[in-house]
Amino acid sequence: MKLFVGLGNPGGGYAKHRHNVGFMAADRIAAMHGFGPWRQRFQGDVAEGRLGAEKCLLLKPATYMNESGRSAGEAMRFYKLDLQDVTVFYDELDLAPGKVRVKTGGGAAGHNGIRSLTSHIGADFTRVRIGIGHPGHKDKVQGYVLHDFAKADKEWLEPLLDAIGDAAPKLAGDDAAGFMNAVALKTRSENDDRPSPAEPVTEGTKRADGETEKRTGTSDTGPFARLRSLFGGEK
Repeated sequence: MKLFVGLGNPGGGYAKHRHNVGFMAADRIAAMHGFGPWRQRFQGDVAEGRLGAEKCLLLKPATYMNESGRSAGEAMRFYKLDLQDVTVFYDELDLAPGKVRVKTGGGAAGHNGIRSLTSHIGADFTRVRIGIGHPGHKDKVQGYVLHDFAKADKEWLEPLLDAIGDAAPKLAGDDAAGFMNAVALKTRSENDDRPSPAEPVTEGTKRADGETEKRTGTSDTGPFARLRSLFGGEK
């Protein structure tokens, strides 16, 4: 059995916040794969279903972001799951909007939900980091994440959530690279009139802290890239 945890804050007032993109991903997976109804359990909302050959429990902690680990810990203990069975979806300030990267383990990088999970269950779970971009200054971060996505963000957010939902069985099957490539292909096909924010990278890249991370990249196809092309610069 797999446990997929979407991070966010409970309540209608938070539903469209950037900080709740993990909840959005969980909702999209449940809707696209015919999961059972959401019900209250493990200090959160859960839905059960199958992703490919794997039985999966989707969990949206209702403990607020900074106590997410308590909810996930209860579910893990009840089903006797290991960290390798856990995948967490959450917002990432340090990735451009629409970028997605998958990795196992690492630090919290200032994310309170990840910090709580690490404290309660350990660090070596799979992480699906969904880029929301950075407001440009640390003093603006709280207001930025606790604010609704802009209307213009729907152009990349909705296709990306659909792609995550469609490719979720690959994650359940422990195929992170296949998941990322599927997301990239799906977003590109859904948005043929504009460049997709996701580009597949099939080889592991070394991070500064020594971890190996498989990730998607961003294609440099904007107006500045075209100018560089015209003047012979690097694309």
